[in-house]
Amino acid sequence: MFYKAFAIAAVMVMMVSCAPEEAYDWHISGGTVIDGSGTEPETADILIRDDKIAYIGEVDPDTVNIRNRHDASGYYITPGFIDPHAHGNPLDTPEFENFLAMGVTTIILGQDGRSPEIDELDSRFDEIDQERPSVNVAYLAGHNTIRRDSGVEHDDPDEEGLQRMVDMVTEAIEAGAFGLSLGLEYDYGDQSEMEELVAIAGPVADHDGIIISHMRNEDYDKIEDSIEELIEQGRQSGARVQASHLKIVLGDDLDQADRVLQMMEDARADGVEVSADVYPYNASFTGISIVFPEWARPPNDYDEVVEERRDELAEYLRNRVNDRNGPGATLFGTGDVAGKTLEEVAEEEGQPFEEVLIDMGPGSESAAYFVMDEEVMKKFIADEHTVISSDGSPTMRHPRGYGAFAKVINEYTSTDGFLGLTEAIRKMSGQTASNIGLDDPEKVDVPRGYLKEGFAADILVFDPEDVVDVADFENPHELAEGMQRIWVNGRPAWENDAPAATEGFGRALRNQIAR
Repeated sequence: MFYKAFAIAAVMVMMVSCAPEEAYDWHISGGTVIDGSGTEPETADILIRDDKIAYIGEVDPDTVNIRNRHDASGYYITPGFIDPHAHGNPLDTPEFENFLAMGVTTIILGQDGRSPEIDELDSRFDEIDQERPSVNVAYLAGHNTIRRDSGVEHDDPDEEGLQRMVDMVTEAIEAGAFGLSLGLEYDYGDQSEMEELVAIAGPVADHDGIIISHMRNEDYDKIEDSIEELIEQGRQSGARVQASHLKIVLGDDLDQADRVLQMMEDARADGVEVSADVYPYNASFTGISIVFPEWARPPNDYDEVVEERRDELAEYLRNRVNDRNGPGATLFGTGDVAGKTLEEVAEEEGQPFEEVLIDMGPGSESAAYFVMDEEVMKKFIADEHTVISSDGSPTMRHPRGYGAFAKVINEYTSTDGFLGLTEAIRKMSGQTASNIGLDDPEKVDVPRGYLKEGFAADILVFDPEDVVDVADFENPHELAEGMQRIWVNGRPAWENDAPAATEGFGRALRNQIAR
């Protein structure tokens, strides 16, 4: 066995040393490679040429033409992380330092049913390439955006309206979207029913895309129904489906968490491709409309509701917020009240918190809600079929946008953590790439997500002991620390906790399967 391994290694060295004299741009040497697939780490060198990994194995540097060298001895070398549920505008904040600092080199935008207008997607990709963001950017088409722009809006679609939506999904995929996002808890997606969900999933299934769903309701008494709805959409349409930011609001029952995971496992056994993404925090973040009743949200006239049903609305909000751990568990993240809890705002204004909410209205602020159980979230994160997301952005007042991936390394792969580093890397790179289709050469110009020859040179070098998530709810915009070196598309992008270049090397990633 030793002789065979030695012989293979010798051949590998010979292959590299006998390669043409064309120079390699980088030689990363001496590190421990975790390739993103879940296989055991191994010591190896990596050669980069242009934007791709040209070789992984043993390299004799004296016999190869190399422009730049980086000694990664004592460090791990991994694929750049991929965030399957991110927010932000690459034209407004192309630097995206919040993502890059925690090792994220690719983000998927167009989430929760909201995306750029479908007829603008193609030009959006061109604008991103011109802007040169620091990370790669892919998009999903937003169902709620499609409902609005098709003219269906809050109505039940007739045959023509439904066909317009289906056509717009096809148009989005042809423009380069990797699938469809749903926001079934939000306006306009909350009006949709199964017939519509199956119809709009058709083009996604036809092009082997993915549906990533902010499900209809994540409360403890509704989550299983929501999971079943998502599974049924996948079953009837044949599309691959993924539950966004899987959680159980106000649920601390580990048995229920097991039931949720078993529902998805049973569906996979029946041929439904279902997965989930999870962020490692016990607080969510979304618009304040989530605590308002459906009858006080669009398309209903809010002013009319307040005038005619104010007492009823106040009672609903009082009960709803108290059921969600009280006003002290709602921390505003936007507007003049950012950084204050609902309880603090009510005390400052000298009125009950439900009256504060009525005056604000459902379309006003966004907030963090401390409504999840940590042990339930850990169970979800540990499941084989879940991947890591942030659901964050450069501007959101929630630490997940600055710390999610670093927190997984810092807390969950440490000595007393519950994930091995190899498994965590798989959940943050390779498995996510496979879910989205970023590793498929039929869908992308350059596959990525794994450390493999021919794949994109999105590469991290770090020591897990150094990686720290610094952001918290008081200071949510603090960059993560500990990434020793990052390459994006073969170019050095981050070094010793700071940008390594004045320009970005990210690209717009277009789905090529229908182009």
